[in-house]
Amino acid sequence: VVYLTNSGSEANDLAMFMARLYTRNFDIISFRGAYHGGSPYTLGLTSIGLYKHGVANGFGCSTTMLPDVFRGPWGGSNCRDSPVQTVRKCSCSEGVCQANDQYIEQFQDTLNTSVPKAIAGFIAEPIQGVNGAVQYPRNFLKEAYQLVRERGGVCISDEVQTGFGRTGSHFWGFQTHDVVPDIVTLAKGIGNGFPMAAVVTTKEIASSLAQNLHFNTFGGSPLACVVGAAVLDAIEEDGLQKNSDNVGTYMLLELAKLRDKFEIVGDVRGKGLMIGVEMVTDKDSRQPLPAEEISQIWEDCKDMGVLIGRGGLYGQTFRIKPPMCITKKDVDFAVEAFHTALQRHAERAA
Repeated sequence: VVYLTNSGSEANDLAMFMARLYTRNFDIISFRGAYHGGSPYTLGLTSIGLYKHGVANGFGCSTTMLPDVFRGPWGGSNCRDSPVQTVRKCSCSEGVCQANDQYIEQFQDTLNTSVPKAIAGFIAEPIQGVNGAVQYPRNFLKEAYQLVRERGGVCISDEVQTGFGRTGSHFWGFQTHDVVPDIVTLAKGIGNGFPMAAVVTTKEIASSLAQNLHFNTFGGSPLACVVGAAVLDAIEEDGLQKNSDNVGTYMLLELAKLRDKFEIVGDVRGKGLMIGVEMVTDKDSRQPLPAEEISQIWEDCKDMGVLIGRGGLYGQTFRIKPPMCITKKDVDFAVEAFHTALQRHAERAA
């Protein structure tokens, strides 16, 4: 069953509402570093200080440790589903991920200490967007979903940034984790810039919302639906998912060469055309590169004609999520501009 809305915040707001109505429980868990919207309801799930306002929010929302295999306390060289792994050493044996086991233990600790025995749900982005394309250990979500369902909760996948083929290998981000959520939220890519979003769930969960009246004045307008249908056609006809896979993998591998060359490029990660480049003072400490230095590199890229985003708790990660129609020639230009900006930084430091 699909409910059409106008924005990702609206979609996640409705997903929270439905999870609580369906389970008759209240508490919802999200990751630290998550961004799920800016409405008073969703601000409880959003866990980045920059987006928090000094008003009451977050009642019934608990955060848990982010299983970040680069910046977190545990990680290794074969943890994540990406063509590029971290430079951290790994002592795991075949089929065993020690980092995943440690992060699952922290998730279990949250369930045992911060929420009631019965919960409404758990929400996660398959790859964190605003926090800088952070990826989890391969099996984390699969094990976390099982723990949540044992507590009576539903599992929500926020596909606002990962959906519609951006990760390349799959159309939906959750598919890369081999899980099936109970609720999926969509936005951004669904309308290619037009205000459109959606909540997708089972008939059983949707029926909980039908007990009373619910409506959305502009959600699912005829114009929005025409736009959404055209976007789906373009993704299929232009082969944009495959292009995201091919060009995104090429870009990740090219950026990894810069990581190996420059000490301040701490991590390159992502899938398809959802890429993060985390900047550090040095690879051993993994301390974030100071904001003023990040800004200089950022501005240099802009002056050379390459616009990229920024994210992370300290604004230390370049977020690269270009249009899914870009070519390898576009990537070569962008990587060369980034390379030049890094060289200029090195010259300033010297």
